[in-house]
Amino acid sequence: MKSPRQFAALHRILLASAVLASFYAALAVAQTPPQNPAKPGRAIVVTSATVIVPVTVKDRQGRLIPDLHRDEFRIFEDNVEQKISTFTDAAFPLSMVVLVDNDLKTKVAEQVDASIQAVVLGMSTADEASVCLFDQYFHEGAGFTANQDKLITQLKRLPVDESQPSISAPSGPFGPPTVNGQAAPGVNQPDAYGSTQIIKGQHTKALDDAVYAAGKLLEDRGRDRRKIILLISDGENGAKFNTNDYKTVVKELLRNNISVYSIAVGNATFDRKLNRLSEYAHATGGDTYYALKRGTMEELYARVTEQARHEYTLYYTPYGTDRAADYHSIEVRVEREGLNVTAREGYYTSGLQQ
Repeated sequence: MKSPRQFAALHRILLASAVLASFYAALAVAQTPPQNPAKPGRAIVVTSATVIVPVTVKDRQGRLIPDLHRDEFRIFEDNVEQKISTFTDAAFPLSMVVLVDNDLKTKVAEQVDASIQAVVLGMSTADEASVCLFDQYFHEGAGFTANQDKLITQLKRLPVDESQPSISAPSGPFGPPTVNGQAAPGVNQPDAYGSTQIIKGQHTKALDDAVYAAGKLLEDRGRDRRKIILLISDGENGAKFNTNDYKTVVKELLRNNISVYSIAVGNATFDRKLNRLSEYAHATGGDTYYALKRGTMEELYARVTEQARHEYTLYYTPYGTDRAADYHSIEVRVEREGLNVTAREGYYTSGLQQ
């Protein structure tokens, strides 16, 4: 039987062992690096009901305003003010479809052809692009690439044709109308690929179908990318030659968070009333630019990519609106006076993040 002195000694040994064990456990935790540390100020939490709204703010001279803060923004859904859960002014990499009208008047076609390679000047190494054509049909190119040399090669081969009675099939990286290697869904297909029908007094270009097909190409690009269509066209659009109407196309664009930036060329630069180019841009939170000559086009390509990449992004979880409704309107305001705000007009519930 142990004496009281022996019990006291044993107690001291056990206590010292426990303290030592706790010290080493704490030391091990302190020395273990954190898993996937978040960058300060850049972490974004997205829930299944989050609405994401890219926003562009310019002054009256059209210059981007880069110094706005979260508390200067207000956002409304169906006229009900929402709480902004997350705000960022971080630049997003771009996924871009360069959609070029392949049925332009001779002089305009020459200007587009001479300027189109300047698209690459506005791109960063993190951006990716796919070059496509349209006339009466949509012609998918060689797919997305972040390699600027490859993109320049694709742009050099663009067969931007002048308007003529018959337009033959594009060569180089362009082939029959497809999306992701398959026949373009919901897009008019030629009976015998290689000719565009010309009917006197009618617009035969299927611009709506082309924007729809371009949107399908962007549908599965990452959520961490800004998805845009750079549409270069004179805006002519033959309603009877489109499989998809405007409302259907806009719904698909909004559902997939795709913005349209239009470069209006030819007749569209003189007729600035609401046409398809400005309608798509306005509905999706993009913008419309009017190019009168080659030098203007080259400058505008860079402005489009700069604007799209450096938008503010607002996140909110809808509250106080009819969740059974399919479509919800969006309005964004800023407290600072004298500024113009551009954001998409609304969203469809099926397009919320999952």
